[in-house]
Amino acid sequence: MSLKSQLDTIRAGAEKMIPPDKYATMQRATATLRATGILDSVLGVGARLPAFSLPNTRGETLSSGDLLGRGPVVLTVFRGHW
Repeated sequence: MSLKSQLDTIRAGAEKMIPPDKYATMQRATATLRATGILDSVLGVGARLPAFSLPNTRGETLSSGDLLGRGPVVLTVFRGHW
């Protein structure tokens, strides 16, 4: 199954599970973000990130260079409720 198919399945499931008013709010927020032009400045698939350092769960600082020395790095950003 392609990534697009998997994401489409997730979206369809989310639409069924999330209350309609909350789903509409999420859709409006996404449309508002897109309208700002934010997508024009995001890195695309295969783009290289600038070097970075972040704390891990133990409070230790990890650098992207150290992580890349161990193998490929996948960075995910969780967009959640704060």
